[in-house]
Amino acid sequence: MARIIDVIDHTNVMDDEFTYREPQQGSGDWRMGSQVIVGESQAAVFVRGGEALDVLGPGRHTLSTANLPILSGLIGLATSGRTPFTADLYFVNLKDMPQVGWGTNPPVVLETPGRGLGVVLLITHGIIDIGVDEPMRFVKQYGVGKPMLRLRDIKDRIQSILLSELAEILTKSGAQSVPEANALINDVEGAILAKVNEKFMALGLRIKAFEANPFTAKDVPLDELRNYVSLDLWERVQRLQIAQKAAENPGMAGGLAGAGVGLGVGQQIGAALNPDSAAVQQQMMQQQLMMQQMMNQMMANQMGNQQPQQQATPPANPQTKEEIQALLDNLDMKLASGELSEEVYNRLYAKWQERLSQMD
Repeated sequence: MARIIDVIDHTNVMDDEFTYREPQQGSGDWRMGSQVIVGESQAAVFVRGGEALDVLGPGRHTLSTANLPILSGLIGLATSGRTPFTADLYFVNLKDMPQVGWGTNPPVVLETPGRGLGVVLLITHGIIDIGVDEPMRFVKQYGVGKPMLRLRDIKDRIQSILLSELAEILTKSGAQSVPEANALINDVEGAILAKVNEKFMALGLRIKAFEANPFTAKDVPLDELRNYVSLDLWERVQRLQIAQKAAENPGMAGGLAGAGVGLGVGQQIGAALNPDSAAVQQQMMQQQLMMQQMMNQMMANQMGNQQPQQQATPPANPQTKEEIQALLDNLDMKLASGELSEEVYNRLYAKWQERLSQMD
């Protein structure tokens, strides 16, 4: 059995140290009557069986049932407290760690409808002052089982909480550009400090200061952009790219216009970035249908199997499978050109598709 620890303290505290376990190698042997010296801006937490039990504040403590009520209840006092018991002791540094750097890695995604690609990646950096507020809670969250816990060990977790709150605040602010985001920077700092402290309190931490430098836009290749945005937003960006390429390519733009696509570039951009309204959804459906038909036509031309540009109007009361199929194709064209509403299209298409199925 290891020697019984009679007197223990921890004075050589590193600047970025959160917790330090005594002894460093495994658990220690203690008895009631041992002394623990806790320095200013420190706390000492006893852990047994992986469970944080009792906490001691600054001062010299002689271990007793009075200051270790939970632990003494677990080990029992059959021999007047002189029987050695095994436990871990964690010294917790309660000093603030000032000037702790943070940065937007990954960038904060800000949607900018109608501008550029419709999205911008915001980057910035700054500093925070952080420290342990509730030593018992903090040891339970991060300290148990580790000989020493330093800032670098949980910095990613701290930054993740900061960036999550920053993105939420910017989204709710309605900012849609880098200048608008920077105009809110002072408000963002105050809001971050208040909201983030709520999250950190659950971990036993506190933040006393939060500072951020002005936002700038991060330039990334289009293929890399998909690593930062949601699938839905990435699909919008792709649709916008199609619209922009159509505007830059006279042949493609002319082909779309000749096919009956009634969307200008401005409308295409609006549809790509704001696909919520029923009218925009109808326009996008028409655009996609006509573009698909155009691509099919181009492929047929390349294979030497070009279809006639004008199709004969199907009879009003088709009888053969070929006539019914021609009528269905004609309904598609009328829907795309706006001659039929979607409700009428769906009703007629279902009727003649059923008729066609019955002829198989």
